Amino acid sequence: MKLIDFKVQHFLRCIMNNPDLISKTILFVKQHLVNAEGGHDWFHTERVYKNSLLIAQSEECNQVVVQLAALLHDIADSKFNHGDESIGPRIARDFLEREAVDEQTIGQVVKIIENISFKGGNFTKEFHSKELEIVQDADRLDAIGAIGIARTFNYGGFKNRPIYDPNIAPNLHMTKEEYKSSEAPTLNHFYEKLLLLKDKMNTETGKQIAQERHRFMEIFLSQFYAEWDGEK
Repeated sequence: MKLIDFKVQHFLRCIMNNPDLISKTILFVKQHLVNAEGGHDWFHTERVYKNSLLIAQSEECNQVVVQLAALLHDIADSKFNHGDESIGPRIARDFLEREAVDEQTIGQVVKIIENISFKGGNFTKEFHSKELEIVQDADRLDAIGAIGIARTFNYGGFKNRPIYDPNIAPNLHMTKEEYKSSEAPTLNHFYEKLLLLKDKMNTETGKQIAQERHRFMEIFLSQFYAEWDGEK
């Protein structure tokens, strides 16, 4: 049996066993994120979900895993849980088990949640799958471009960080721990993460979309510095 045939059969079996699974997951995530910070709320999840569906159209993948992972990827971001990276995967697993999802699907979704985030760029993934590549690209696309800029400054305001301090240079070689605990000005985040994402995309669709969004950030930064220096 071809691998793709097996994935299709697995997809159909999951849906037949629980035809309302995606709808239930959407409702669960909406309820869970009702008071979330604006850059990591339901609307962020919805954008990642839509981008995941778009990217998946051009990839051979398990659609159920992609959808569930996209919907549950930020169910409990460690940034808002004292750095604890185990809470999100645990909440996702508990929900999927309550919905009687098979262990193979649950395991893949949990692994994607555990490995999706940037973590300073020096983090070596220990899990690889096409489904992870798709959802990771979708999540990274929402971190760049116009929405990425808006989310970055929203989070900076949420953490009461300065917008920019020319005396504090970006740290391009942070460890995972340094990245998680950083309190640097918001503009530094462009150099420490956002501008790096274009070259870290996994899929061809992700790479194509990232090009335009990356260029938009470059234009924004050029305008920002000109205004900061009183040139415009």
